[in-house]
Amino acid sequence: MSIGQAFLGLLESQPRHGYDLKRAYDERFGSDRPLAYGQVYSTLSRLLKHGLVTVDGVEPGEGPDRKRYAITPAGVADVEQWLRQPEKPEPYLQNTLYTKVVLALLTGRPAAELLDTQRAEHLRLMRELTRRKTTGDLADQLICDHALFHLEADLRWLELTAARLDDLARRVRP
Repeated sequence: MSIGQAFLGLLESQPRHGYDLKRAYDERFGSDRPLAYGQVYSTLSRLLKHGLVTVDGVEPGEGPDRKRYAITPAGVADVEQWLRQPEKPEPYLQNTLYTKVVLALLTGRPAAELLDTQRAEHLRLMRELTRRKTTGDLADQLICDHALFHLEADLRWLELTAARLDDLARRVRP
């Protein structure tokens, strides 16, 4: 996700200080990966440089002065364009797990064990996400559903690959 675009969207409702913007972002989008303050201010600096935000006011604080940022008309147009643009689906045609399976086969290691271990890890994470989903708010439920659907697709791939392992081994081994 583009942090800059998310900041612009959050700034559309009202001007905010960097700290408030970080808090709003983390509450809505970053519960698992909160932003670092350095990332917040470097992103704001870039948005300022490109004319997408402006400093709306400066207030004295206990430390450095606190700047309040507001979105510009160019920033509104930028986030509007970003929202209309569809995301490119990621087909994952070359992923790490496939590479591990092929390398295990090439080196004589037990690829079936690798698949079993991965399946167990996927199931563990699915149980954790299901627990989180039952206690979370609507945003948490939607985020967990998204992750669970991807994990389910991965599990189907793991099963299919396990069923075709002998054939794959014949094709990749010299």
